[in-house]
Amino acid sequence: MTYNINEKLIWMSTQNALAANAKQQPLSDWEQAKLVKRIKSLLLQKDAVLVAHYYVDGALQDLAEQTGGFVGDSLEMARFGKLHPAKTLIVAGVKFMGETAKILSPEKRVLILDNQAECSLDLSAPIEAFSAFCDQHPDRTAVVYANTSAAVKARADWVVTSSIAVDVVNHLKNQGEKILWAPDKHLGHYIQQQTGADMVLWDGTCIVHDAFKATALATLKEQYPDAAVLVHPESPADVIAMADVVGSTSKLIQATQTLPNPVFIVATDNGILHKMKQVTPNKTFIEAPTAGAGGTCESCAHCPWMAMSTLQKLQQVLQNQDNEIVLDEAVRNKALIATERMMQFRERHVNKKHGVM
Repeated sequence: MTYNINEKLIWMSTQNALAANAKQQPLSDWEQAKLVKRIKSLLLQKDAVLVAHYYVDGALQDLAEQTGGFVGDSLEMARFGKLHPAKTLIVAGVKFMGETAKILSPEKRVLILDNQAECSLDLSAPIEAFSAFCDQHPDRTAVVYANTSAAVKARADWVVTSSIAVDVVNHLKNQGEKILWAPDKHLGHYIQQQTGADMVLWDGTCIVHDAFKATALATLKEQYPDAAVLVHPESPADVIAMADVVGSTSKLIQATQTLPNPVFIVATDNGILHKMKQVTPNKTFIEAPTAGAGGTCESCAHCPWMAMSTLQKLQQVLQNQDNEIVLDEAVRNKALIATERMMQFRERHVNKKHGVM
């Protein structure tokens, strides 16, 4: 069972992001070096730290690491920000990532590079519709993906990331609980397949991962028979079925270091290739195809909202101290409960796996 979403809203936001990105002017090497120097100075002056997602521009990822910041997934970014002594967190990513950081660090100022940087999964689950969905299924435990608003997290019982979702749902199933899942239907189907849990699914998708094509991927695999296929579980089931490794961004990066294959076909946002090439520079990386015959590009696997984060916008945010994430405290507290439930489960799960009690 799935729940329908407002596709027009997502399409309009996507078009706005693409239009904004088309206006961005590329920087020369000299201009970029000058800008990076200025940003480093501002980070010190403003007592700020930069956290960046694997999907944003490589220059932002490099700058985060060069200045004592962090590159990772949304929850890792938020956890790093909570532990860092800086009074201001600058989030290079999309809006829900800024909200997640604020949920964990209410005492800090959290700024995002562009407050119009959305996420199709977040947009697909507005709080009013999601609350109604929960009300229709009062006997189910609401488990939501991290790619949701603070308000949706507050309405949920659990918040999960792709790295822990299967473990959490399996735990709940073993407790005899039935699951209400939102918003990514592909990840939901994958979890359902892995756990056998009784789940009703929201009908959301990531516009990047949903575009991967199994038929074109099979053709590409024939061209590179020694390649390993790495797939994020937000992808369609027929793409997941072709994977050598299915997992979170961190798991896919780790796979490039542990697998012996000389070539990797990567089915996730191509922003991740920057980190993959850094950790395994002797390997070859190929973007999984998002278009079949007649497509305008072989792979268009880059989130238009992630592309809205730029060095220029980072400088502006640091100078102006704008684009601040502000949350209602009651909502934040409820969202924190669902988020911390997952974090506590993760600690117990990891400790148990390593024999630590």
